[in-house]
Amino acid sequence: MSFFTMSQKELNRLEVVQQIRARRMSVVQAAALLNLSRSQVHRLLQAYAKDGASSLISGKRGKPSNRRHSEEFRNTVLDLVRGSYRDFGPTLACEKLAELHQISVSKETLRQWMKEAELWTSRRERRRQIYQPRGRRDCFGELVQIDGSHHWWFEERGPKCALLVYIDDATGKLLHLRFAASENMFDYFHATKAYLSQWGKPLAFYSDKHGVFRTTHSSREDRTSGMTQFGRALHELNIDIICANTPQAKGRVERANRTLQDRLVKELRLRDISTIEAANAYAPAFIADFNTRFGKQARNPKNMHRPLADHESIDGAMCRKEVRALSQSLTLRYDKVLFILDPTDAAKRLAGQKVVVCDYPDGRLEIVHGTHALPYRTFDKLRSVHRSPVVENKRLDDMLAFVAQMQAGRDLQRTKHGPSRIGQTNHMFAIPDGSESNGYQKSGRKPGRRTDSMNDPAVLARRERALARIAASE
Repeated sequence: MSFFTMSQKELNRLEVVQQIRARRMSVVQAAALLNLSRSQVHRLLQAYAKDGASSLISGKRGKPSNRRHSEEFRNTVLDLVRGSYRDFGPTLACEKLAELHQISVSKETLRQWMKEAELWTSRRERRRQIYQPRGRRDCFGELVQIDGSHHWWFEERGPKCALLVYIDDATGKLLHLRFAASENMFDYFHATKAYLSQWGKPLAFYSDKHGVFRTTHSSREDRTSGMTQFGRALHELNIDIICANTPQAKGRVERANRTLQDRLVKELRLRDISTIEAANAYAPAFIADFNTRFGKQARNPKNMHRPLADHESIDGAMCRKEVRALSQSLTLRYDKVLFILDPTDAAKRLAGQKVVVCDYPDGRLEIVHGTHALPYRTFDKLRSVHRSPVVENKRLDDMLAFVAQMQAGRDLQRTKHGPSRIGQTNHMFAIPDGSESNGYQKSGRKPGRRTDSMNDPAVLARRERALARIAASE
């Protein structure tokens, strides 16, 4: 017994043919109903009489289309996709085939070919990545998650800023909050210093792969250590930092950020707080209320925070440190500023040796060797104030061209590898107007022959007579 499948159009034709054979419909009526000619209706009747209902099925069923591409063409296209466009989608791959290879194929045809060759999977067919839940840590202070949340915390009352969040993984309690203009090294130094002063040292911090926590490129400075300045500071205090690979891995702080973006924004609005300083002053009160409402008890009551060792210093670790070689003239350069050490006996013994420049978040800067800070004075290499030259009218065009060339080549920027100083206050690098504003004291005009001659009455008289002669000649 054989089975065959008919389309709805073919079923309609079968019904009409059977009615014609039963003399319930004429050939003319059937031709009008099926939108066929009378000759075509007669051919359907002859085929039905010879082979039955199966004769009304299209003979192209199950056979390749006459318009299909050849197998050779299909294989050529797929070889090009495998070789050069393996990670391309069908639409982009179709565009590149037409643009670079002069191969014309529709994107839907290419989509089917790529799916059959397992070169592309539609979004609907892609399996969603599953993130298994991770249980809380057992002890308070065992793992502290840190993150920065950029948001309109003050709504329309103030600028968009970042909130640095420190939350305990075991209890879900907020341990520290700090509002800052952005996520930067110095604000994280400020926040971590306050956190460690209040709670002590946790076993580890858990963060994302922000440039503050993890080196984003290999450079000559971090090629050996692979640490950022923040990582180096934690290493000096014997604190580990772990970088999560995905945001879902540090879900505790991510969910806390969503809660803060709802509750904290409204609390700031009710108190009409619109500045970073006022928000930081209110943060401790909000933390206490938040922990009362949402904090959990740790499974193990042990506190894993550790006190500082005798040789450890929070202030000495939480700063930017760079090693510089001291010249024979007791000078060094840092961020385009020339530091001139006072010629003390200790400094003279260090000529040609390495010293450490400590750039603190509060704007202080120390030059340290061992545990001793060396006194210094500064000379800023960025000189933007120049003496205006006196030129004749005929030379004005040449002088303007020279000034334009000087302005194009004048670099009033700090070094590209220097730190972002958004979170640092009262530092010496903010004024690019020359060395005098940054602490360099001019010695002043020395008394002597030039000063005495300028005030000499005889000299003044000769000057007046010369000016009178020039006026008379003109």
